Amino acid sequence: MNSTAHHRANPWVLAGLTLLLLGAMAASCLFGAVDFRWDELWHSPIFLRLRLPRVLMSALVGAVLSVCGAAYQSVFRNPLTDPYVLGVSSGASLGAAVAILLGLEAWLWGVGGMALVAALLTVVLIYRIASIGNRMHTTTLLLTGVCLTLLISAVISFLMVLNQEKMDAIIFWTMGSFGSSTWADVCLMAPVAAVGIAVVLWHGRDLNLLLAGSEAAKSMGVEVERVKRVLLLFTTLMVAFAVSSCGVIGFVGLIVPHAVRLVSGPDNRRLVPYAMLCGALFVLVCDTLARTLLRPSELPVGSLTSMVGAPLFIYLLYKNKRSY
Repeated sequence: MNSTAHHRANPWVLAGLTLLLLGAMAASCLFGAVDFRWDELWHSPIFLRLRLPRVLMSALVGAVLSVCGAAYQSVFRNPLTDPYVLGVSSGASLGAAVAILLGLEAWLWGVGGMALVAALLTVVLIYRIASIGNRMHTTTLLLTGVCLTLLISAVISFLMVLNQEKMDAIIFWTMGSFGSSTWADVCLMAPVAAVGIAVVLWHGRDLNLLLAGSEAAKSMGVEVERVKRVLLLFTTLMVAFAVSSCGVIGFVGLIVPHAVRLVSGPDNRRLVPYAMLCGALFVLVCDTLARTLLRPSELPVGSLTSMVGAPLFIYLLYKNKRSY
């Protein structure tokens, strides 16, 4: 019993991170193209209709992308994977772009459904290409992700040229922004995030065993293929709905789990809940900076996360090059 408790997340750390996140959310509500005082918040339609759902959405998406990144790194047994690097986010954005061109925005599951289908197909394709028997080859995995991302970007650019009247809407998905987040987006994203994160947390021990390899996990009683399918389904579901709501926000799933892992260690029973809160905080801060640094203009939040994530990715490639 004591051994199990040793592997769980420290409740004091969770409480501290939660308080820090709530404080950052409160502060973020005050700043933007229009600044508010505390006594003005609840009387302002800008705050209630625009600012508050945007703050909530950025925290939800940050939590989702970080948890998905931690899960992918264990499932694929590769510390360099995340939804963006693997091309899953790009696949989802292609599905969203196609939905926009077909005029499915008015449908409740139109954009999100197309994003989910495209993301699932991307995951299946990556899994098939990079698998050699029961092993996942690191170099093939990374190259597949990069090539798919480039291919999808080319397809999206081609679609934009053919449909210039909808170019602005499609560009939104490729750059990432919370500028159009609404209460409907929050109400749709929140249950998806809650269920998906709960599934990943429930499989924390299985994720640890998958890191040791499929055969080792099987010998410890893990139904490897079933667990992989469940985790990939729910993580892809979360990524798809995140992308359908705010576009592609890169490298969050790479940056946050690695930073948290340096402090908490590799045990997913601690890593996942810590990454969830730190990811929410990271994206929230990036979004706050995106709407305040050059106001009244606004930066795409995806560009800020990529400016941090791309150098880190290059460093990790360099650090791990001997293992390839």
